[in-house]
Amino acid sequence: MSYQVFARKYRPKTFADVLGQEHVVRTLRNAIAQERLAHAYLFVGPRGTGKTSTARIFAKALNCPGGPSIDFDPEDPICKEIAEGNSLDVLEIDGASNNGVDQVRDLRESVKYAPAKSRYKIYYIDEVHMLSTAAFNALLKTLEEPPPHVKFIFATTEANKILPTIISRCQRFDLRRIPLGIIAKHLLHIASIEGVDLDEKAAFAIGKGADGGMRDAQSMLDQLVAFCGNKIREQDVLDVFGFTGMETVVQLSQQVLESDTVGALQQVHDTSEAGKDLGKLLSDLIQHFRTLLVSQADPETGAEDLAPEIAERVAAQCQMATTEQLLRVVDGLAEVDARMRWTTNKRLHLELGMIQAVQHLNEVSLSDVIEALDHGPAGPLPKVQARPAHVTSARSSTPTPALVEKKTAESSATAPLASQVTSTPPVAQVAEVEKLNEPTPALAPQPKPQVALSPTPETPTVSTDIDLVQFWTDLVNIVQDRRALIVDWLKVGTALGFQRGTIKIGFPSTEVHARDSLNRDNQRKFLESLASELVGFPVKMELVVDPSLQPPLASEMGFDLLDMSPVNAAPNLAMGAEPQAPSAASTTAASAPAAVDESSEGIKEAFENDPLIQAAIQKFSLKLAARA
Repeated sequence: MSYQVFARKYRPKTFADVLGQEHVVRTLRNAIAQERLAHAYLFVGPRGTGKTSTARIFAKALNCPGGPSIDFDPEDPICKEIAEGNSLDVLEIDGASNNGVDQVRDLRESVKYAPAKSRYKIYYIDEVHMLSTAAFNALLKTLEEPPPHVKFIFATTEANKILPTIISRCQRFDLRRIPLGIIAKHLLHIASIEGVDLDEKAAFAIGKGADGGMRDAQSMLDQLVAFCGNKIREQDVLDVFGFTGMETVVQLSQQVLESDTVGALQQVHDTSEAGKDLGKLLSDLIQHFRTLLVSQADPETGAEDLAPEIAERVAAQCQMATTEQLLRVVDGLAEVDARMRWTTNKRLHLELGMIQAVQHLNEVSLSDVIEALDHGPAGPLPKVQARPAHVTSARSSTPTPALVEKKTAESSATAPLASQVTSTPPVAQVAEVEKLNEPTPALAPQPKPQVALSPTPETPTVSTDIDLVQFWTDLVNIVQDRRALIVDWLKVGTALGFQRGTIKIGFPSTEVHARDSLNRDNQRKFLESLASELVGFPVKMELVVDPSLQPPLASEMGFDLLDMSPVNAAPNLAMGAEPQAPSAASTTAASAPAAVDESSEGIKEAFENDPLIQAAIQKFSLKLAARA
């Protein structure tokens, strides 16, 4: 007898031989036992997961002597014919080569005839998604109401390409990728039968490369036996198929978690020089970080497909970073993976990805900052996973409250508006967070920062209470002296409040231009430096538009001059914040108060003759009209 490859020699013959598809096997066995047999079945799943094998086993159970029966004899002549594809009553059709409407019409004609010697006539169409739309439509009526002696079984790897009208007429079974542990165990079983010394690590390496497909794993084992003989080790698997060892992936992830950028780049260099597939290395690294995330949520699930020694390393590594940090690393590596698919210089992008992964791991998240600002050093610190004692990080991965050292006399001199409180200010923590986020050279060894985790009794405190009215007055005066060109924009604003190291400045709806002008980076930073100088500690500014604020007199909403009473008319004639030089007419009017006409006509005439109003009318081509 000619040589038979492992994939065919050890193909499942009964329901008990099907591995990793318990949900499918159980449903089919129950359907046979309860005589609840449908007329059409659809098996969906990746390659090598047992679609064809399950269909043949199901056909044996239906057509075995005395069937349908679950416990059939696989050595029965009828069952052997079905297994070998020689049965006249079980027709296996390749959908890729018989995808035309003519072939489907022939099938429709043949379903009328009764089976030759079995109970059912079974049509098995593999890769059914390759059928044309016309072929699918020609099959619809027959598929919905076939003769009692006909059963249809379809198999596909791409169910999305099948018409919904076909799927709705079938019972669908989704076959899953076979777990790594099951594949490795089955390979060891085959090796023991064949007299091959297969190392357990090698079995896991083969199963990992097979990516959930039992047929692929058996074919790889067959190839390794031809290459190595009767002794197969993990290194043989890595050399033959160009895989990256799991130990290499775990070591690379360890270097990322320890912020060892130099070691990570050296690992990438060694892998590239060994001729390994860098794209596969990155894919394995992303999968490993996914395992760390799963292990944090459920340690048992995360370790179920891992070798024992790798499971121990994973349990230790998942304690070295928080879930949020791992998610940032995975997102960054996924972006690198997308770029590497379309580039020729894969090594460059992978090296950049390693540097970015270290930076992403050490970034301080917004939630950590908010929690630190809310609680301060006296309250709870942000929750992070503790790193092992041997880990040396270039930067701390969590924000720690800074110890602000200022003399009380100096603080009172530079911040006369502040009063003493008993806790370290949140803004000091923001300063520390900003310091942690400063870029550092990725390849240079960096010492571990010495940051105090709790305040000492000797630590002086700085106040965060501010008299907003006095603060705003002093700020406007300082801006008037140092940068007078922007003081008019500042005068229309109002200090609304101070919270978490940020002073909120509000502007009326009519002064959006002033807000936007002051919100430019150079102007806002200038104002923040002056404000920090006033209060004695770093502060930020938030410039917002507040519709509840009253517009200034010079704004468009302040021109209700024609409706004003004579008593209030005089103050509102001033069109600017600063007094204008008096005209000759106004000087004469001031020297002779009795000459002023206090009637409505007089006020209107004075308003229209005002030099500013005349200039505005001429510049903007305005026309004054009395309000009705």
